[in-house]
Amino acid sequence: MNQELIMQWGPIVLMIGIFYFLILRPQARRRKEEKEFAETLKIGDKVIMSSGIHGKISQINADKGTVQVETGAGKITFEKSAISTELSKKLTAPIKEK
Repeated sequence: MNQELIMQWGPIVLMIGIFYFLILRPQARRRKEEKEFAETLKIGDKVIMSSGIHGKISQINADKGTVQVETGAGKITFEKSAISTELSKKLTAPIKEK
């Protein structure tokens, strides 16, 4: 009886474990890193938006979760989540050799 139960439910438990370690856990880690990135942004940081726009943060509105970015065309308001890269961090990151 006990062995039949393991044979029946074992693969299902194994699939749930694989699903957790391959999908849910990496997504949670990525969300945490993105949240920490957004919290470390400050006025004056040079950033690249996910749309490819380059600019400098001129104002941060923490209540609404938005930032005002000064670009060559003027000041534009974006969601914090639209910032993909902070240039000073990108430029100081170590270069990986092949």
